[in-house]
Amino acid sequence: MSQNDPSKGGAFPAELLRTRPGISAAGLLEAVAAAREARVIWAELPYAERAGRLKRAGRFLAEHVDDLTGIIHRENGKLALDALATEVLPALMALDYYISRGRRLLASRPVRGGNLLMFNKRSRLVYQPWGVVGIISPWNYPFAIPFSEVFMALLAGNGVVLKVASDTLEVGRALAAVFAAADLPAGLFVHVEMPGKEAGPAFIEAGLDKLFFTGSSAVGRELMALAAPRLLPLVLELGGADAAIIRADADLDRAATGILWSGFSNAGQSCGGAQRILVRREVYEPFLAKLSALVRALRPGTGPDADLGPLISLRRKRIVEEQVAACCSRGAVIAAQSPVLTDDERFLSAMILTGVTGDMPVMTDEIFGPVVAVLPVGDDEEALSIANDSPYGLTASVWSRDRRRAKELAVRINAGAVMINDHLMSHGLAETPWGGFGASGLGKTHGEPGFREMLKVQVVVDDILPGVKRNLWWQPYSDAVFRGIRAITDLLAGPSPGKRLRAIPRVLKLFFRYWEK
Repeated sequence: MSQNDPSKGGAFPAELLRTRPGISAAGLLEAVAAAREARVIWAELPYAERAGRLKRAGRFLAEHVDDLTGIIHRENGKLALDALATEVLPALMALDYYISRGRRLLASRPVRGGNLLMFNKRSRLVYQPWGVVGIISPWNYPFAIPFSEVFMALLAGNGVVLKVASDTLEVGRALAAVFAAADLPAGLFVHVEMPGKEAGPAFIEAGLDKLFFTGSSAVGRELMALAAPRLLPLVLELGGADAAIIRADADLDRAATGILWSGFSNAGQSCGGAQRILVRREVYEPFLAKLSALVRALRPGTGPDADLGPLISLRRKRIVEEQVAACCSRGAVIAAQSPVLTDDERFLSAMILTGVTGDMPVMTDEIFGPVVAVLPVGDDEEALSIANDSPYGLTASVWSRDRRRAKELAVRINAGAVMINDHLMSHGLAETPWGGFGASGLGKTHGEPGFREMLKVQVVVDDILPGVKRNLWWQPYSDAVFRGIRAITDLLAGPSPGKRLRAIPRVLKLFFRYWEK
């Protein structure tokens, strides 16, 4: 393993940073065609062969942990610890998980019969790769998010065309180098670089079989509209304005520390980070005091001892500042903030807003920066009402020593992932599906549901009754056939036991039609 200091940026092998920069729409069509041809060979390989080659990518990743950490840190701006703990480490865990379970997830399985009257039908679900899938990934987790999706797609037998965010092109090139180590068939995996505004329409028109997009809800809606004429299947992982419920019996020290991490790690640029903190009134003041003290103690910077890094860009900083200003103009108060670092204009203080109301951006919109709102609630029902009063439904959390009650509340929150006494971290668990409701998107990534998204589901129905000439309901029709079918409905759902019993002879008479010539 490289011994480079991750905070220095890493010395990733430059000769392995393969890419197709500046690809045109026509070039994308060619790339998809090449991937489609290559995936025929790839999908026919035994599972053990595909898994074995992808393990090589895992070994390459493990050998360059520090280099990859440094590239993510340097280009995205997130602290080296965040890059290592929330990007590289989850990728290593994910590849082991999917390889160990992929064979079972790809295997066909029988479908249990639904009714004795169809005893002669045997059904199986068969899972087939889509063909060529497109993946458009974001800048906030530029390595971990696309890694799992590319890995699952390839393991399932698909070809892949990946486009990373324009703000993190070098991370995309490093990701491409990782998969180049797998010795994949030429053209099977293609990493392209093109402007974000061009990518959506180009990917929709490129002849892909399915598209995975992670980004803003606004762009997700645009992609749905573009995909509609083709009925192109989409998986959309979009924004969030996640709620955290702090009950009166919560461990306030753990809750404050957990909210600090989930709300302010990666400079708050996590769609699944805590944003709306709903605290029982009995513990509101002590919780706010604990969280405020932690926020004021955050150390901005880029080195190994820093707690809070910069935002991705000045543009992002301006957007967050405008959202905070809109909240304050309506009566919100900045109750606490971290120290300001003036050496880099991209830094923004972590902030706690209080005195918020339901019409403020921090309650209605996604704040993609280091800002949380803390507000008191009278009871669990009020907390649930506010938590669910949002167009988003990505993640949430419940903090309580009473785990039974916490679980009861968790299942009533309209969110795709709910954690108890933790927040945000479920994205790092390969076994847990990731995906939300409403404006937070469609479909799942990660876990078995995410792997299934890489496969088409086909049912094969076999008739096992020997010598059958016709089904009961086939032509030629007759009154006798009608009465026989009607007898089946009486047998299944007759209003009395007597009527169901009297239907049996008529059903048996119809049964012999199977062998009529």
